Amino acid sequence: MYRCPTCGGLLEVAHDIEALRDRSAAAWIRLFDERYRVTQWPYGSGVWGKREWVMPSLSDDLIVSMYEGGTNLFWADRYGKQLGVPETWVKLCGNSHSGSFKDLGMTVLVSVVRQAITQGLKVKAIACASTGDTSAALAAYGAAAGLPVVVLLPRGKISTAQLVQPLAHGALVLGLDTDFDGCMAIVQRLAEEGIVYLANSMNPLRIEGQKTVAVEIVQQFDWQVPDWVVLPSGNLGNAYALYSGFKLMKELGLIDRYPRLAVAQAENANPLYRAWSAGKKTVEPITAQQTLATAIQIGNPVSAPRALRALEELNGVVEQASEQELCNAAARADRTGMYTCPHTAVGLAVLEKLVDNGTIKSTDRVVCVSTANGLKFTEFKVAFHEGKVPGVDTNQSNPPVMLPADYGQVVDAITARL
Repeated sequence: MYRCPTCGGLLEVAHDIEALRDRSAAAWIRLFDERYRVTQWPYGSGVWGKREWVMPSLSDDLIVSMYEGGTNLFWADRYGKQLGVPETWVKLCGNSHSGSFKDLGMTVLVSVVRQAITQGLKVKAIACASTGDTSAALAAYGAAAGLPVVVLLPRGKISTAQLVQPLAHGALVLGLDTDFDGCMAIVQRLAEEGIVYLANSMNPLRIEGQKTVAVEIVQQFDWQVPDWVVLPSGNLGNAYALYSGFKLMKELGLIDRYPRLAVAQAENANPLYRAWSAGKKTVEPITAQQTLATAIQIGNPVSAPRALRALEELNGVVEQASEQELCNAAARADRTGMYTCPHTAVGLAVLEKLVDNGTIKSTDRVVCVSTANGLKFTEFKVAFHEGKVPGVDTNQSNPPVMLPADYGQVVDAITARL
């Protein structure tokens, strides 16, 4: 079951808060700090180091972990100073096993499925619809657990690296002539008919792992809460996951306030932005148009009701970024030493817009969540620096200078640039 049989809403995992209150806030902080990135199984994982808040009944021998989490909270010093917000940080979730934040949720889901199989669950495979990163994470964790995986991808709409990852891990990869929403409709039907177990973020087990990024951000700030978290999002599960993590910390006394949340969407795939701007309480599906931020090219986000709740509780805002704006933001960030994926670039572009309009102040501490590793999107980088992104002015590109092996011309090229 993934939905309530009465109202059709998505299910949630409920924790016994009173039982968790048996340990004081100071004791939780001490425990989590003692476990952080240690070599003792399974606590080196950023997820399983907080297992009591995630899936406390799972035994060590059933956990499928790739040492996920524990990713760098990068102080974007030079970029932040150029932006006028010195306390700008980027949570590099792409520095994970499969190269994206999806690992955080998949370690929990695959571990629980592994336990369920030992208890008699009969299922042909674990399956997902994906715009790339979900399929890579599921295939990796499924392979580690020895479980069959099926992934449905929109044909021709993901990067080569994202396509190769599940192939390398032995998953059955089905490229369908549709978009993500079309793939999602089919995989949901497969799950309803009992052919596969569903691994998309409508499954609440994914949220349980992904919420640990909120805890980890606060932990990396010595248990201080940032003023803002900027999150690029398409299917919107991660917006609710962040809220879940902050909510649990506040309920147990580890923090006394929430950060504000900014959900960043690509202008070509912006159903949440449209609803939020119009003051609507529901998100109406759209047909997502092509965007360089392929992982968030989603027109019918399954977790939209959850995201609206998160925005309300975290006093949030929603903003969008055009293709030009995300390309420019990526170029500016990369010139300061980062290497941003196009989805992180959407987050940075929205951050820049919120600073420009005064929503985010120069004194705020801001964290932009980087959802994936830029190395998975080489085609995006190459096209930009070759000036081949359709409809985008690439005047910030930095193409190589091709010269004969002539000393004088090399000197001239250096002199011209420097």
